Amino acid sequence: MTWIVFDYGGVLSLPQPDSDAEAMARAVGAEPEPFMSRYWERRLEFDAGALTPHAYWAAVLDRPVTHAEVARLVAMDVASWAHPDEDTVELLGELLAAGREVALLSNAPVCVGEGLDQLPWIAAIGHRFYSGRLGLVKPGREIYDETAKALGADPADIVFIDDRPENVEGAERAGMTGVLFTGAAGLRAVLS
Repeated sequence: MTWIVFDYGGVLSLPQPDSDAEAMARAVGAEPEPFMSRYWERRLEFDAGALTPHAYWAAVLDRPVTHAEVARLVAMDVASWAHPDEDTVELLGELLAAGREVALLSNAPVCVGEGLDQLPWIAAIGHRFYSGRLGLVKPGREIYDETAKALGADPADIVFIDDRPENVEGAERAGMTGVLFTGAAGLRAVLS
């Protein structure tokens, strides 16, 4: 049995729009450019579950944050990643309808994963793994090993799809077949 494991951002969803990122900054009175620089600076720590939402957003804003600000920023952050790549989501639906074994493996903090789980095209995936819940991040070998173990699959029976070369290489080091995502049409050809 072959498992098809999708990344989320940049594969099932479109990349985060600049306009959404700028809206987050404006919502809390921050300048967009430094806001986005700090947004990415500590993101892997947040993705790994090493920072709470309060600690992460305080670092992004470089000041203390209120509960209301954190709640608003988390909601806006989830929404910024909730723009589906319609062609890839269509392919995902076809795979699920055909009874294929499909899973999700994404670098995402717990609060973002919880929001993504509410999206219909994500809720349809029975096995969803988020870095924040695992305490591990791609491209580290351990996250791929834990995913294979949780699926009860030999890594050689897993096809992992990601838009980042380093994450594809990480999957390959763990014994999976890595596919660099460049678009739904190319992915469809690879999977057929």
